[in-house]
Amino acid sequence: MALRLGPLRIPWPGAAAKDPYWDAFINRPASDPRNAAQEVLRDAAGGAVNPNRVDLHSPEITAAHLRELAAFLGAERIGIVRLRDARADDATESESYTFAIVCAVKADYDPRTAAGVGGQVPVRDGRFVTFTLAAYIREMGCRATNQKPADVQRLAAAAGLGTLNADGRLVPARGARIHVADEVVHTDLPLAPDAEA
Repeated sequence: MALRLGPLRIPWPGAAAKDPYWDAFINRPASDPRNAAQEVLRDAAGGAVNPNRVDLHSPEITAAHLRELAAFLGAERIGIVRLRDARADDATESESYTFAIVCAVKADYDPRTAAGVGGQVPVRDGRFVTFTLAAYIREMGCRATNQKPADVQRLAAAAGLGTLNADGRLVPARGARIHVADEVVHTDLPLAPDAEA
């Protein structure tokens, strides 16, 4: 009889999947958010730029390598945006970078509404990907920093990760459930951009 019904599934078929522990894991905020990995990644200082710059391929190949690394680290999508030319006279540190790299990771729950440790997994994953990409770029001898811009949704839309709705929120392309990392990698590494911002 077991062969006819198929493999055993948890939770039991027909039973309501109401698990109070799972609900707390997804929705209950941590009592001390400083214990969360994403907060450690946010506060971690970037390393020094390698003084010996590596010989780079063409911008297209370098961008392809970054995309492969980001996919290996867990990014679902990555977009590269060329930033507007900064004026050399009064450019701030963030304005002096040429490119912004925007990453999106898989999100089973919306981190804006799921405040628990499990609900914040996409935030942690996004920060891990951007932190590691910036460190990799610095090891190649180019400047890179993680920044939290106010217009990350606009940058993600410009990078082709989706479109903006009337509220200015990103609607992912192809209906994917993704979370755009709240930190963006700003760099001067020569890359082939997906768009201009």
